[in-house]
Amino acid sequence: MEDNIFDQIKEIDLKKTMEESYIDYAMSVIAARALPDVRDGLKPVQRRVLYSMIELNNGPDKPHRKCARIVGDTMGKYHPHGDSSIYGALVNMAQEWSTRYPLVDGHGNFGSVDGDGAAAMRYTEARLSKISMEMLADINKDTVDFSPNFDETEKEPTVLPARFPNLLVNGTSGIAVGMATNIPPHNLREVISAVVKIIDNRVEEKRDTSIEEIMEIIKGPDFPTGAQILGTRGIEEAYRTGRGKVRVRAITNIETMQNGKSRIIVTELPYMVNKARLIEKIAELVRDKRVDGITAITDESNREGMRINIELRRDANANVILNQLYKHTQLQDTFGVNMLALVNNQPKVMNIHEMLLHYIRHQEDVVTRRTRYELNKAEERAHILQGLLIALDNIDEVIQIIRGSQNTQIAKTGLMERFGLTEAQAQAIVDMRLRALTGLEREKLETEYKELMKKIEEYKAILADEALLLGVIKKEITVIMDKYGDERRTSIGFDAFDISMEDMIPDENAVITMTKLGYIKRMTPDNFKSQNRGGKGIKGMQTIDDDYIEELLMTTTHHFLMFFTNKGRVYRLKAYEIPEAGRMARGTAIINLLQLMPDEKITALIPIKEYKEGRFMFMATKNGIVKKTPITDFANVRKTGLAAINLREEDELIEVKFTNNKKDIFLVTKYGQCIRFSERDVRSTGRVSMGVIGMNLSDGDEVVGMQLDTQGEYLLIVSENGMGKLTSIEEFTAQNRGGKGVKCYKIMEKTGNVVGVKAVSRDNEVMMINTEGIIIQMSCEDISVLGRVTSGVKLMNINTDTEVKVASIAKVREPAAKTEEDTLKELEEELKKEE
Repeated sequence: MEDNIFDQIKEIDLKKTMEESYIDYAMSVIAARALPDVRDGLKPVQRRVLYSMIELNNGPDKPHRKCARIVGDTMGKYHPHGDSSIYGALVNMAQEWSTRYPLVDGHGNFGSVDGDGAAAMRYTEARLSKISMEMLADINKDTVDFSPNFDETEKEPTVLPARFPNLLVNGTSGIAVGMATNIPPHNLREVISAVVKIIDNRVEEKRDTSIEEIMEIIKGPDFPTGAQILGTRGIEEAYRTGRGKVRVRAITNIETMQNGKSRIIVTELPYMVNKARLIEKIAELVRDKRVDGITAITDESNREGMRINIELRRDANANVILNQLYKHTQLQDTFGVNMLALVNNQPKVMNIHEMLLHYIRHQEDVVTRRTRYELNKAEERAHILQGLLIALDNIDEVIQIIRGSQNTQIAKTGLMERFGLTEAQAQAIVDMRLRALTGLEREKLETEYKELMKKIEEYKAILADEALLLGVIKKEITVIMDKYGDERRTSIGFDAFDISMEDMIPDENAVITMTKLGYIKRMTPDNFKSQNRGGKGIKGMQTIDDDYIEELLMTTTHHFLMFFTNKGRVYRLKAYEIPEAGRMARGTAIINLLQLMPDEKITALIPIKEYKEGRFMFMATKNGIVKKTPITDFANVRKTGLAAINLREEDELIEVKFTNNKKDIFLVTKYGQCIRFSERDVRSTGRVSMGVIGMNLSDGDEVVGMQLDTQGEYLLIVSENGMGKLTSIEEFTAQNRGGKGVKCYKIMEKTGNVVGVKAVSRDNEVMMINTEGIIIQMSCEDISVLGRVTSGVKLMNINTDTEVKVASIAKVREPAAKTEEDTLKELEEELKKEE
């Protein structure tokens, strides 16, 4: 007995057995569980769920069915695994925040973006969504291969016809053994446009499409939850190699509340971020004092959309806190792209071009098989119709043969022998009803036969010509694009560390405007057109109460913009980083772009191309203090800003100019005094010095503007009631700094105080802005040249009965993209001349 037991024990190599078993398991996970097929973008469980639903006739035009029924059918017929995995796949395809274009239309509780799970499948119902019908279209026309199911009692499709590129459109993620896939969702319109581009290039130009052409059409991933992708470097890397990292940032806005406090409003989150967990994480950071300044966090999301309200302490810098949240929480997240899919049942990492080519190849196969199927059906029907028409032509003889036959088989044989018919035709004649003998029915048969012959020709032409086949694919996929395409949800923003982003931005002229309350925007110069003096101007901006445009300058998109503030600090941005907006738009609050301190306001805006030796920043304050600092001291401006000047109490920085140590400085005050002195009178000092006295002011007077002698031949001086004049700069003789200066404007009741000064030439154009946001642009040729002690002429129509005043003036230079400040190029030309 014992010998028998030992006879049954077999010695095996454990290492070899483990290897074989593990490889079998790994292959099963890779090929039949975790990875999608490159053709339809579906994993086996998803494909089986969708096929079960079409088998149940559970389309978008039918009522919803219990999910338990769908899961049961899928499990019993095609997927012999746990019901939770099947239901999980079904739920995922129905969630709008998980799937860009949901393939299942769910009814009931299917979870939430807070990470709540779906209700049990006995409570929820589902049906196919409209777009998923395009995934299953023509599946009954022999378009795809079918294979036996696990017990060989049913047949299931090995792939779906997939009439749109689902792999890229909806993306997917899966962890196999030794490999993983993570393909982001994309915009349907963009992906189909790229497919159409590849087809057009192949048909019309007989050439392949480059990745560059595809990337011009497909801008980047388009997540169902929106948010913003930072830069294009990660996208480009992923599209070229199949792997890359895309940084995604939540959409936030900093608002000022009525009590003076700031709050951060989050309206869109990065893809796959759990909102409830994010709020918990922020609360944890506040509790552990890793982020200081947050007083309350409330989730105000509702049916209208997402809204997380983060309230801040009164003295907190909203931008600093937002950056801390980006660093420590999933408000900024990284999406690791790994474009791995099964090609001929083998895993392969592909770039975006290869994925689209595999999809087009699949569609060629699907359309070819469908056309062949329809051709066979059409030929079979045409064959039957031929027989029926022969019978109708010889109806008396046919009736005679059928009446004279003992049974159907003899009748069929007789007909086949007499008229040379096939069995199928003879059967159709025998089955023919008497009504087919009417003239109308005969006409119908003839029309049907002609149409069939026409269709057969078309089908044969498609099968014989690849260009026609591609044309069919293009036509059908374009219909899907028009029917289901929508706008992008994910915007693509700028990344400070992304050099490639800047290369993609055209270096073109831009008008930058900023309002008194700190709203900034970028526009194209063609938003404005010149008018005659004395006009009313055009509406320049939709402002809020008591707000008006204060800064208006022209630059190019690639210049640095140096922001100097009333507190004597300097910040820096690239011009293209300022969001573009239309003429009527209010713009973006500057606090969303710069980390300004409380009560800090921008007072000067200077465009700089690059930082070179021998150039200076010349500053003037409200109380007549001036200072000159080398431009190289500002080459590295931190995000938190730099100190530019040390100010005395109750003094503010009002204007900054870009100079070369060879210019004369003009300071003009609101009471109409002007001083001219050489900038060499002011010695160069470091960033944190205080400066020296530039002008001795009367009580209550303050400096309103600083100009340079090289900026124009005349000083344009404008008062708050819309009066103004040009005075030649030759009328102002240079004197030492620190004096009282000379009279430059005659102030009367009808003029009001001086609000602005600009050095201009006769061929310049200027813009004037009043406190209601009305802009007028005029040529300096229309403005009178008058002496120093005069009031000038009416430049802008201001109703003196109201409190509307001129707010500021700005100089426009055409056609070069310069601003009221000198650009670097201009300085270099002047230096060459002087040398």
